[in-house]
Amino acid sequence: MRIHHLNCGCMCPVGGRLWDGVSRGLTGHLVCHCQLIETDRYGLVLVDTGIGARDVEDPYERLSPLFVHVNRIQLEQRYTAVEQVKSLGFSPRDVRHIVLTHLDFDHAGGLEDFPDATVHVLRAELEEAEVRQGFIHRRRYRPKQWEGVRDWRFYDPTGERWFGFGSVRDLDGLPPEILMIPLPGHTMGHAGIAIDTPEGWLLNAGDAYFHRHEMDEDPSCTPGLAAYQKLMEENRPLRLHNQERLRDLANSSRSNVKIFCSHDPVELEALQRLSTGWRPLHSEAMSGMQAY
Repeated sequence: MRIHHLNCGCMCPVGGRLWDGVSRGLTGHLVCHCQLIETDRYGLVLVDTGIGARDVEDPYERLSPLFVHVNRIQLEQRYTAVEQVKSLGFSPRDVRHIVLTHLDFDHAGGLEDFPDATVHVLRAELEEAEVRQGFIHRRRYRPKQWEGVRDWRFYDPTGERWFGFGSVRDLDGLPPEILMIPLPGHTMGHAGIAIDTPEGWLLNAGDAYFHRHEMDEDPSCTPGLAAYQKLMEENRPLRLHNQERLRDLANSSRSNVKIFCSHDPVELEALQRLSTGWRPLHSEAMSGMQAY
């Protein structure tokens, strides 16, 4: 397998380093970190989809104006997963599977850009997304983003143990090197996606945390991201419990697991540097950042 680390959604909220911890100007820089996995037998596998092409074309119909303005989403087609798949020399039809950490608007926006893909998600996530109760629910979940999906695969939290995490399972029609790990809290159907590579495991923790220093033994988070996590959490005790479990894993000398989240630009840059031909899509915002 070959893994490409993509930024499928650039957000520049006002507040600079109060959000990302490193920006030098008035605006911060957050990303939507997705993975495109090349497999020999299963086609391309996309982990999360970021902001989609139709979101860019018609943002106020498909996205909440609240989040468009608060996050200052950069509505440019070059950031969409479908354009980046094409830039790598593939067709959107080559994407056979999409595995979702959850269905928030900045993770599921590109689902309709890959109409031939099978979409894998925890059953609880879609059930909650379809109800859309409350102020935040109606704005975080945008059903127009997935009304064109024809082939779903739903999973319940059952399975084997993996580095202390329970109910971990492989996915229908996908290689055993790709696992789904329930990590509820941010949403009740939130999951991490683990990928076994020759260099060790990569664990996409989605929105289980937002800032790289939350995985330190003495954790910290920027004020902007700490406030945003509290705004978006579905179950605070569960979210903090799963963060603690991820932190223990990140600092364990007995595991070979590299953990990253969806929105930290420094984590994304560090992993992109491992890919041949890496170049950041947002080089101005990236300047001055150090590898984590």
